[in-house]
Amino acid sequence: MKKIILALLNVVIMLSAADAQNGINLYHSYAAGGRLAMCVDSAAKNVYYENIFPNQPQTFFNYLPEVNNVSVQIYFRKTERVQDYRYTILADNKPIAVNKLIDTARLKNIDRGDEEIRRSATLGTFSIKDKIITILTYDIQRPQDIYKNVFYGKPIPKARIKTFAKRFATKEGVDYSYITDPKERTSIIFTRKDDELTIVKDRSDIDYLYYTSIKDKQTNKIIFESTAWQYGGYLDEAYKLSPYIKIDKSIFKKSGDYEIIIQPLIKWDRYSDFDISSEEIEKYVTRHTLSITIDEESYTKLELFTYAAIVTFSIGFVFLVILYLTKKSNKKKLAEKEQEGSMIKLQLNSIRSQLNPHFLFNALSGIQNLINKNEIDSANKYLSKFARLTRNVLKDNERISLLQEKSLLDDYLQMEQLRFGFQYTINHSGDLDLANIEIPSMLLQPFVENAVKHGMEQKTTAGKIMIEFMKQADNLVLTVTDNGTGFDTERKYTGLGLQLSDSRIALLNRVYKENRFILVIQSSINGTKICLTLTDWL
Repeated sequence: MKKIILALLNVVIMLSAADAQNGINLYHSYAAGGRLAMCVDSAAKNVYYENIFPNQPQTFFNYLPEVNNVSVQIYFRKTERVQDYRYTILADNKPIAVNKLIDTARLKNIDRGDEEIRRSATLGTFSIKDKIITILTYDIQRPQDIYKNVFYGKPIPKARIKTFAKRFATKEGVDYSYITDPKERTSIIFTRKDDELTIVKDRSDIDYLYYTSIKDKQTNKIIFESTAWQYGGYLDEAYKLSPYIKIDKSIFKKSGDYEIIIQPLIKWDRYSDFDISSEEIEKYVTRHTLSITIDEESYTKLELFTYAAIVTFSIGFVFLVILYLTKKSNKKKLAEKEQEGSMIKLQLNSIRSQLNPHFLFNALSGIQNLINKNEIDSANKYLSKFARLTRNVLKDNERISLLQEKSLLDDYLQMEQLRFGFQYTINHSGDLDLANIEIPSMLLQPFVENAVKHGMEQKTTAGKIMIEFMKQADNLVLTVTDNGTGFDTERKYTGLGLQLSDSRIALLNRVYKENRFILVIQSSINGTKICLTLTDWL
C-alpha cells in the first residue's frame, strides 16, 4: 500500500496545485482503495482511509470527519485499456455522473523511475462536509466486478438496538417474545424451551460498517463475534427490513451479566495521522448489558423423572451393547486363537511324521550297510538297538522329559557307534531335574543325526560328539558339538533333517509365545556346534 501511495504522490501534488489555484487548499494525499486515490484539506487532522470489511470484499470506506473538500483520482498501468472503464458518482445516494467514460485526453503519466509508468485522471473535486460521496467503477470486460469507494463526511452514528427477540418452542413450531426499545440494561430469562436470541438493529446505509461482539463481564472474555447482518423474511413484518443477528442460547454458559458491543470496524490506530483517544473512539461504540438468568428449575418433576429414566435406560442399553460386542469379539478371538493353535499343532505333527520316516530310513540304511560289509554281529546289535529306539520314536508324545531324550539319544548314538566307531558323551548340569523337565519330543535328534551322518563318516574312530544340557538363569541351553569337517551355514542344503527342524522351531515359537526357541549354528573346518536355547523354560 505504501508503494501505491508513493506512486500517486506526483499526481496528487499536481492536482493539489491545480486545486489551490481554484481557491481550494488541498494538500494531504491518501490511498482511497482499489485504483482510487484522494487529496484532502491540508488542515484535516483525522483521515481514516481504505477501510475494508469481511462481508464487503469490493467496498472501500474512507471516513473523513474533518474534511471539507476531497479530490479523487483514478490511476491505471500504462498497458491497461482505459477506454474499457466506466464510473458512476453519487452524492448522498443521488447520481451526479452515471456510467461515464474516463476522459483519456486528461490522462497524465506518472514516471516512477525504474518502476513501470502509470497514468492517472481526476474524477472530480467534491464538497464532502456532512455528505457522502460514493464512486462505483468497473471494467466492461468484467462487469460483475464493481468496486465501491465511499467517502463519508458525516459523523458515524452509534448503532441503536431496536429489539431483542427470544425464540422458544411451541406445539405448533416456534414463537417469539419481544423486548422493544431496550434501555442500557435488559434482563432476560432463558428456560429449557428457549433456544435462540435475536438482536435487531435500526437500519442505516452503512450497516456493513458495524460488527458485534458479546463479552462475559465476569471473565472479561469475548464469547461471540459477528461481522455480518442478516435481512428480510425473519420475525414479524415490522422487523423484516431491519438488520439482525441470531445468537444460540448455548453461548451463555451460566447466569450473569454479558455486554453487547456494537462498533464500527475501523482500525483507528492504523489509519489516523494523529493519535486518537479511547474517549474519542467511545463516541462510536454502543454498549448494552444483558442480565441473563438460566432457569434450570423450569423442568417439572415428571419431566425430570422421564429424562432421568431415558438417560438411565440409554446408558444401560449402551453398556449392554458394549458388553455383548466385547463378549462376541473375545469369543471370536478365542475361537481364532484355538483354531490357530490347532493348525500349528497339526503342522507340528506333520513335521514329526516326516522326521520319523526320515530317521527310520537312515537307520535302516545303516543296518543294510553293516550287512553288506558282512558284519553280522554288529548288524544284530544294531538291529536290537534299532527295535527299542523305533518303539520310543513312534510313540505319539508331544513332549518328553530330558531323561527320556537322553535315553533316546544314547540308544541312537550307541547304534551308530557300531557303524562309525566314534566317541560321544552326554553331560548335564547338576542342578537340572532331568525326570521333571519336559521338552518337545525329538527336538535334538535331527541335529545329532546330522552330526553323525555328515561329521563322523570321515573321522570314524577319531570322531567325537558331545551333547550337553545346561541351565543358564531361567533358560535351558541344549548343545550338540562334533569335530567333523563342518559345512557352510549360509548355503541352502537339500537335506531334509535340518529343513524340517528349522520349520519346526518356527512353529514352536508360535505355540510357546512366552518362550522363544533360539537356534545358533557355528561351523568351521574344525567342527560344528549347534546351540538351541529355550528361553524362560525353567
